[in-house]
Amino acid sequence: MAMTIPSDLLPADGRFGSGPSKVRGEQVRRLLDVPAVMGTSHRRPPVRNLVARIRAGVAELLGAPDGYEVVLGNGGSTAFWDVATLCLVERRAQHASFGEFGGKFARATSRAPFLEDSQVIEAEPGSVAHLTAAGGVDAYATPHNETSTGAMAPVRRVADADDGALLLTDATSGAGALPVDLTETDAYYFAPQKAFGADGGLWLAVLSPAAMERAARVEAGGRWIPEFLSLTTAVENSRKDQTLNTPAVATLVMLADQVDWMLGNGGLDWAAKRCAASAQNLYDWAEARDWASPFVTRPAERSTVVGTIDLDPGIDAGKVIAILAENGIQDVFAYRKLGRNQLRVGMYPAVEPDDVAALTACVDHVVDRL
Repeated sequence: MAMTIPSDLLPADGRFGSGPSKVRGEQVRRLLDVPAVMGTSHRRPPVRNLVARIRAGVAELLGAPDGYEVVLGNGGSTAFWDVATLCLVERRAQHASFGEFGGKFARATSRAPFLEDSQVIEAEPGSVAHLTAAGGVDAYATPHNETSTGAMAPVRRVADADDGALLLTDATSGAGALPVDLTETDAYYFAPQKAFGADGGLWLAVLSPAAMERAARVEAGGRWIPEFLSLTTAVENSRKDQTLNTPAVATLVMLADQVDWMLGNGGLDWAAKRCAASAQNLYDWAEARDWASPFVTRPAERSTVVGTIDLDPGIDAGKVIAILAENGIQDVFAYRKLGRNQLRVGMYPAVEPDDVAALTACVDHVVDRL
């Protein structure tokens, strides 16, 4: 028999996806406000002006240092792993792998026939792996936030690394939601379907001068690099406020609106505090229950944008998730490959902290009746 959750317990908005994430209604309505950009060439002023607005807004939001540039290209973060493998790693990479995203990038460089074997520092899901200096490594790579497990790591350069070594930070689910000092990294790359509430199919990266110089040197050195995966090509096009291939213009519209919304409310500091408030609601609730617990055991490593909560084995998380979905609460399922009896909650800036608190009350209601 279906279970109905009382309406006074339900969140105002039941979308808690970890990516794609909640899209604000204003973002969607913005598509009707700017018809001039839809169905037009991405190399003409209406779309190029939109890209220019995004690049300037992201630079302001994330505090891009002098000389750093906001670059964008087609294909999403998955494509950027190949871009970085081809254009930013000269000989050898080291990876921190503590979830699906870090592991996938590590596999990309490990399989590259023109690179030396990558070093991979692994940690069990639910904890964080940390990079460490090693001779011969010219590119270090780590996630800022691991979407699959709900663990986050600080963004900081590797002490005692070889001169000229780059730090590449996967910020797919962290950018726009977690504090960051971009002087501590050379490539802070992400996609717009998480904190920025847009659709996928695009990657953005804030690149240091050293990263752009590395790409130019590697690409001039004779390594075969498809044009679609050329970082120098992406830089050249971005400086013209365009992408190599036609982008999804609707994504650009929603992304631009989200960046403006964040800046208008107080920028990254405001967004990060809002996410932290949601996370406190979730983790305090879990720690107060004898049948729930945060999956990430160290509080400092618990993500404030993707929360993972283990349920007691006697409680079927799949059944809880199904009942929540029947009542309009969506996408709180665990990462499929993790295979845990848990809830995973996206707490990006668009999500109201009060809605996270309402979600926990709904879980209480369901568990009490199962």
